Amino acid sequence: MYKVDLPIDHSIEKAVERRRSAETARKARVFNTRLRVMGLDVDALNQQVQEKKHKQNMEGQRDKAFDKLRNLHDEMLLQQDIDEKEKRAALHTDLAQYWATHQRVEDSRDADLKCGLKGAFMITIPEGELGPASMQIFQGEGIGEEQRKREQVKKTERDLRAQTEDKARRHIGNKHREMLVSRELMYQDLKGVQQATLEEECKKAARIALDNYNQALAAQRAEKLKEQQRREERENLAEMWHTLASDMMTECAEAAEREVGGGKPPRVLTDRWKGMSPEQLSAIHGEREAQCLERQRQRASEKIQDAAWDLQLLKLSRESEEEEKRAAELRRQKRIQMDQHNLQLARDQQAYQEYLNKKLYTNKPTRDYFYQFSTNSR
Repeated sequence: MYKVDLPIDHSIEKAVERRRSAETARKARVFNTRLRVMGLDVDALNQQVQEKKHKQNMEGQRDKAFDKLRNLHDEMLLQQDIDEKEKRAALHTDLAQYWATHQRVEDSRDADLKCGLKGAFMITIPEGELGPASMQIFQGEGIGEEQRKREQVKKTERDLRAQTEDKARRHIGNKHREMLVSRELMYQDLKGVQQATLEEECKKAARIALDNYNQALAAQRAEKLKEQQRREERENLAEMWHTLASDMMTECAEAAEREVGGGKPPRVLTDRWKGMSPEQLSAIHGEREAQCLERQRQRASEKIQDAAWDLQLLKLSRESEEEEKRAAELRRQKRIQMDQHNLQLARDQQAYQEYLNKKLYTNKPTRDYFYQFSTNSR
C-alpha cells in the first residue's frame, strides 16, 4: 500500500481557520458571565449614549455659535445705526454752520424788509448799478407810515377782540349745547329708568298673578287628589266589606250550588265556595288509599324482580368464573405439553450434535439412519 500526497488547498484551510477563530470568539463572548446580559447589549447602549451626548454637545456648540453670530450682527446693526445718527448729526451741524456762516439773514439784500431795520445795513453795491428789480424803498412809501402802523395795530386789536368775543360766544354756545345734550341724555336716562321700573312692576304683577294662578291650580289639584283618594278608600272599604260579607268568606255551600238540570248534579261556583262535600272528601280519601296500596304492590313486585335479576346475575357470574377456570386449566395443560415437546426436541438436538461431532459427516448411511430415527421420534 503506497501513500499518495494530494495537493492542499490553502484557501480552504484559511476559511476553516477563520470559522474556528470566529466560533471561539463567539463562545468566549457568549459564555463570559461578565459581558453576557440577558436581553441587553451594554456596549451598544453605551455607544448610543456616547453618540447622543456627542450630538447634544455638537448642537450646543452650534447654538452657541449661532448666538455669538446673532449678537455680533446685533452689535454691528447698533453700531451702524449709531454711526449713521452721528453722521446725520455731523451733517446737520455742518449745514447749520454753513447757514450761519455763508447764508446769514443780515447779509441778504432785503434784510431791512425781513428784519424791519431800515438803514441798519449798508448796501455795498453802488446805486447806479442797481436795476428796477433791486429797489427796496419806493417814492412816497414812507409817508404816514406811523399812522398806518397805528391803524394796523388798532385793526389787529379789533380783530383780536372780535376773534376773542367770537371764540367766547362759540365757547358759551358749545357749553349751552353740551348742557342741552346732557339734559336730553339725563331725560332719556330718567325716561329709560322709569320705563324699566314700569316694566319691572308689570313683570312683578304678572309673576304674582301667575303664582296665584299656579297656587289656585295646585290647591284645586290637591283637592281633586284628596277627593279621589277618599273615593278610592270608600270603594276599597266597600269591596272589603262585600268580600267579608260574601258567601265565599262565610262558606255557605248552599249559596254556591247552582242547578244545571237534565239530571246532572248541581254545579259549584268556585268564586263563592272553595270547600268540598263529605262525599267528595270520602272519595278523595278512598282514591288516595287505593293509590297507596297500588304503590306498595308495585314496590313489592319491583323488589321480587330485583331479587330475580340479582340471582340470575350471580348464576351468570359463577358460570363465567367456572368457564375461566376451565380455560385456564386447558391453557396450563397445553403449556405443559408444549414444554415437554420442546424438551424432547432439545434432547434430540443435543444427541444429533454429539453424533455429528463424533462422525464429522463421514458415514452417510449412518447419517441417514440417524435422520430417519430423529424423524420417527418426532
